[in-house]
Amino acid sequence: MNKTITLLLALIVSVASSAQSSFIDVQKNNSRFATALKEKEDTLEKQFAAAGLQWPPKEIYLRSFKYDSQMEVWVRNNDNEQFKLFKTYHVCALAGSMGPKRIEGDYQVPEGFYYINRFDPHSEYHFALGINYPNISDKILSDSYNPGEGIYIHGSCVTVGCIPMMDDPIEEIYILAANAKSNGQDFIPVHIFPVRYDNPKSMDFFNRTTKDDQDLQQFADRLKQVYDYFDEHKKLPLISVDKKGTYIIM
Repeated sequence: MNKTITLLLALIVSVASSAQSSFIDVQKNNSRFATALKEKEDTLEKQFAAAGLQWPPKEIYLRSFKYDSQMEVWVRNNDNEQFKLFKTYHVCALAGSMGPKRIEGDYQVPEGFYYINRFDPHSEYHFALGINYPNISDKILSDSYNPGEGIYIHGSCVTVGCIPMMDDPIEEIYILAANAKSNGQDFIPVHIFPVRYDNPKSMDFFNRTTKDDQDLQQFADRLKQVYDYFDEHKKLPLISVDKKGTYIIM
């Protein structure tokens, strides 16, 4: 009886161990990811140490600026800390113009508040991180029949409405995001702004191109509230959506 119980306990422990395989371990089963991790993990760990951050990352926040072609990666060690800027990456191409995405085929990069909802190490664009477009606001304000879908941060530097990077940067961002998810961050925020609001040249461009579109200016002002809050506090505010699809910042 004791031998039988021992075998059963060993089987239970084995099954539980398999069930608890971390997200990063599952990703390592992909040879492309395993190779990228082997090549970049040591350098990333040293960069984290130099920035006073713990490796592997516990929480990250991605902040992208369309006109400025930038993607910032912010990191913190726990919920009680402020985010610290880890690195700013170059977004290597841009489709569409200022303003949010509202229909399939408009080639617009979305603007608004999203999170990563898919990891694809098999992507034809090297690596791809999907974002949850259309979000609740988009579903209210966009075309009700065909708002579009399939928006990614990806490599290969080509785009028809996504956020494209060169392969080297997307490998780093993918590794950071995979580690954060593996450490329990199920909703990695991705905020996409039309411009850097602290860049006079960018604001001048935005104001000139949207001067006859009051709705678009009001939409951008709503996004700016989140930008301003984060710049002041280095923490994210609570964001909700009202019945009209308007972002409410709390």
